[in-house]
Amino acid sequence: MTIKPLSDHILIEPIAQEEKTKSGILLPDTADKESPEQGKVIAVGPGRKDESGNIVPMEVKEGDTVLFTKYGPNEIKIEDKEYLIAKQEDILAILE
Repeated sequence: MTIKPLSDHILIEPIAQEEKTKSGILLPDTADKESPEQGKVIAVGPGRKDESGNIVPMEVKEGDTVLFTKYGPNEIKIEDKEYLIAKQEDILAILE
């Protein structure tokens, strides 16, 4: 299945970070973890329209690794895989 985001929406595959305590203990997947704040951009929409009706191009592109707000993106599940859909304003930075 192909997903094509609309407007200034971005499809993100979250990057699960290994959770480790300060003492070096690895936390299992069953532990209560917070949602990830980094992910890989899978697809982007064409951009939002300004007041004149012109499309403002997106600042991120497919393949970028991004840092996003913790509670901004919406979680979706497609074919047993979890993704996030965020607006461009929820993206804080592109990680290089």
